[in-house]
This record gives sequence, C-alpha cells and structure tokens, in this order.
Amino acid sequence: MGRIFGTDGVRGLANRDLTAELAVDLAVAAAHVLGERGAFADSRPTAVVARDTRVSGEFLEAAVVAGLASAGVDVHRLGVVPTPGCAFLTQHLDADMGVMISASHNPMPDNGIKFLGRGGHKLDDAIERQIEDRLEEPWDRPTGAAVGRVGDSHAGLGEYVRHLVRTSPVRLDGLRVVLDCAHGAAYEVGPEAFAALGAEVVAINAAPDGTNINEAAGSTHPEGLQAAVVAHRADAGFAFDGDADRCLAVDADGELVDGDQILAILALAAQESGTLTGGTVVVTQMSNLGFVQAMERAGIVCVRTAVGDRYVLEAMRAGSFALGGEQSGHVIMAEHATTGDGVLAAIHLAARMRATGRTLADLGTAMTRLPQVLVNVPDVDRTRSDSDPVLQGAVAAASGALAGRGRVLLRPSGTEPLVRVMVEAPTADEASRVADDLADVVRVQLAL
Repeated sequence: MGRIFGTDGVRGLANRDLTAELAVDLAVAAAHVLGERGAFADSRPTAVVARDTRVSGEFLEAAVVAGLASAGVDVHRLGVVPTPGCAFLTQHLDADMGVMISASHNPMPDNGIKFLGRGGHKLDDAIERQIEDRLEEPWDRPTGAAVGRVGDSHAGLGEYVRHLVRTSPVRLDGLRVVLDCAHGAAYEVGPEAFAALGAEVVAINAAPDGTNINEAAGSTHPEGLQAAVVAHRADAGFAFDGDADRCLAVDADGELVDGDQILAILALAAQESGTLTGGTVVVTQMSNLGFVQAMERAGIVCVRTAVGDRYVLEAMRAGSFALGGEQSGHVIMAEHATTGDGVLAAIHLAARMRATGRTLADLGTAMTRLPQVLVNVPDVDRTRSDSDPVLQGAVAAASGALAGRGRVLLRPSGTEPLVRVMVEAPTADEASRVADDLADVVRVQLAL
C-alpha cells in the first residue's frame, strides 16, 4: 500500500477513500506499532478515541474502537471533543495513545484519522510510515479476556473545560464575546469555558446536526462572526474550525485579527511575563514579514519552519520553545497544550484584553501586516521548481528588488501539480504585480 498519511493524519472522502475497513486496519496497525515501541510497558494498553460532529464520525469511531479492542487495547470513548481536548485527555488519563476522528476545516463529506502518542503528542513521519507498513499484515489475535474493553468517558469533556479555565491568568468578567463554533467540536467547550471565566457569551453556529460542520461558518468563513460582533456590540469575537485546533479573532469594529496578529499579541505578553522560552517564537514560512519585523523590534527571535503545524511543533519541542503557530490560526502554547488549541488561544487573547484594559484592535497594532498575495499556478511540473535556472533567476531578481521591503516565496504543493507563488510588498499593487510576473514565468518554465 502506498503512502496514505498526509501532513495531519489520514484524510479523504468518508466511506469512499476513508472506509470503515481502513479505519479498523489503521487502528490495529497503530496498536501494534506503538506497542512494539514500548509505549504500553507491561500493563494492558489503553487508548482514548474522540471525534468531531460529522455524521461519518459515528461509523468511523465504531470502526476505530473495534480495531483497537480487537488488538487488546482498552478504549475510553470520549464522544465529541476538540482535537486539543483529545490530546489533553490522552495525557490526563495516562493513555498509551489517542485517536482523533476529524477532517478539521475540510467540508463535511470528508473525514480523517490522526493518532497521538503517549502524552498527547502527534506522531512523527517515521512512526506513521511504520503504521502504514503494518496494514493488513497477519497477526495473532487475542481471545477471551485478552481482548480490549470499551467504555464511555463521560467526565472527559468537563475535565478539559476545567483545564482551559485554569490556564487563564485573570477572569473575564465584563467582557462580551461572540464565539463562532463552526457547528463543530467546540460547540459545548467554547461557551462553557468562557462562561466559567465570567464572560458574557453569544454563541453562533453552535447547533451541529452532523451535516452542517464548517458550512459557511467558523475560521474559514469569518464574515458571519464579523457581522455578529458588531450587531451584539461585543468586545471581541473568536472563530474556531471544525475540530477547534485553530482560532481567528475579530475586534469590536468587526475587523479580522489573523493568526500572525494573535501570535504577536501572545508573544509580547509572554515576553512581559518572562514565560517566552529562549525569547523565541516559532512560525512557518507563510507568516507575514510584518510579524517578523515586529518581533525583531521587540527583541524576539523568530524560527521559521515548513508550512504545517506539525513542523512548528517539532521545532518547538526540539528547542523547548513555549510559543508557536501559523497564520491560519493554529496557536500552540506549550505550557498548556501539546497541539494547537483554538479555545485556549481565544481565552488568552481575551485575558490579555482584560489584564491590560486595551481593546483587541489596539493590541493588534503590535504588528503591521504587509500586503500578501498568493497565486496558485496549476498543471505545472512542481518537481522542477527548485532547479529550473530561469525560474530561480526570476525569483532572485524579484527578491533583490524587494530586499528589506518585502519577500518572495515559491513553494511547490506536496500533493498536487501546483506551485504557489507568495509575495509580500509595501503595497498591494506591487505585491500583485510581482506575483503575477513570477506566476507567468512558472507557467512557461514548468509547463507539463
């Protein structure tokens, strides 16, 4: 079988690409690989399994649970819980592994399966390849009392909410917030956590029916939140995605506050409190140059990684750094979480507002976003993007012209015959012109 793990687990069209049979096989293979790596020690292995609100999550959950139990793993079934909640409860319940069934911000017909190791950490590429290699292999099946037991962990959601509340340095009394739950996994957690901290909560898109997750809602569709914040005269709004591992914010005027601005606010707060380990924040290549410039002015070091929160996590763990994230709203606060946590980030943004008495718009001025233009060039040979001399010469010339004022990033897609051209410049017109010119070179030089 070929490579099936992507940058964030296994994803595909549920019941077509991601079938019940594949889910069972993945669960069995994961149990075997993690067991052989010593994760289970001498005791009976345990796992937690959670899902988002997609209707397909119900049969995939059943398949994953069946696969784990058939391999002799005891399963705590959590029900609908955000991805960071699954990670927290994997650690909190001292489980040997966690399984999250979700396709995050993808459309409802998709679904996915991601595995977590002991402590709630994502698996690295090497371990995922081992799981793939063990799919459908013959194995000795336990029988009788040796098969796994399955139970529902009804207290898990409450434990996660209490954890979120405990992380806040201040109460949120006096703040009115709108939460866009995307009809996803945060529909209970988000409002409960904010209400427990004393905030006045207006929840929108918080009525999942199995088919409406991410539908014109959440962090990929913030327009509704922007309107709701203004209509309710709220102090701020926060939008989560389907599995609530990312967050975007909206200020009182309805203006969007993206992941870079959120990171800038939290980085400066951490620097002030002395909790910004190594004076460093970890971001991806897509983070706006305005963010990097703001951090440089504050004396904060930026470590850049490839695009993907898993690469941010790897760099954070390697350097023992406390804060990292992506422009898309994945914010990782290592002191409190092992993965991106949208509700956690929202709570700490609101706490910063409450502690300083400043508005979110004012806090957002910590950085000035440079205009950023992204052009996708389809149907080209992405494998030659790093080696074509004419294209590389054009990139070098554009980079030289923008030196000190902007930047150019040429990035081949990892899964499609597509090359992405990203340009940042002092003005939107200049960014568009440079991006379009480079896209034309890509089309000519990398034509299939």
